[in-house]
Amino acid sequence: MSNIIEISALSKIFVEGSNKLKILKNINLNVKKGEDISIVGPSGCGKTTLLQIMGLLDQQTDGEFKFLGQNIASANDKIKTNLRLKNIGFIYQFHHLMPEFTAIENVIMPLLINKVKLKDALEQGKEILAELGLAKQFNKRPSKLSGGEKQRVAIARGMIHKPDILLADEPTGNLDPVNAHKIFELFLKQVIKNQQTTIIVTHNLELAKKLSKTITIADGKIAKI
Repeated sequence: MSNIIEISALSKIFVEGSNKLKILKNINLNVKKGEDISIVGPSGCGKTTLLQIMGLLDQQTDGEFKFLGQNIASANDKIKTNLRLKNIGFIYQFHHLMPEFTAIENVIMPLLINKVKLKDALEQGKEILAELGLAKQFNKRPSKLSGGEKQRVAIARGMIHKPDILLADEPTGNLDPVNAHKIFELFLKQVIKNQQTTIIVTHNLELAKKLSKTITIADGKIAKI
């Protein structure tokens, strides 16, 4: 099983005036194709920062980070942008749907950006939305959807282009416990169906245990795998 992500001795320092805050400290981590991993730990421990580095939205201060075998520190912005568009899927705590577009238009956006024909994109969009229980919501705008429905649309958008890796930051953290559990189960069903490499940051230990591997971060370090 090949590695999608290889991280060695990685650290991240934020500078605020004369103060330096070391958020991540000597992180070593490999993520293999097909793995599903949860990352847990207290607020401020560095979970989201690590996820953003893995998603090419931030860059380490020290250490090495390889994505699909490429050393990201030496990659230019164009290379990183192309990797994000084609190889990475993102799901956030807040759905970030575009209000002027319908559910299906939001979902198929990654396919259209990657030059998939509109007809094919619509077919794929309808299929994944139906699998997430939204067969009757294709043409509704976000303002007409419930919070749980919006999050399912965001999940579909993050997964539709079958990226090499799916990164989720508290994907059900903005929902009530009942909806969070229900939507997480639907999400995992898609992950398993697609054999999707997945990393989820969550405070919910019950949901974290549903994934194959859990990584605990404390004080910027990996405390337990």
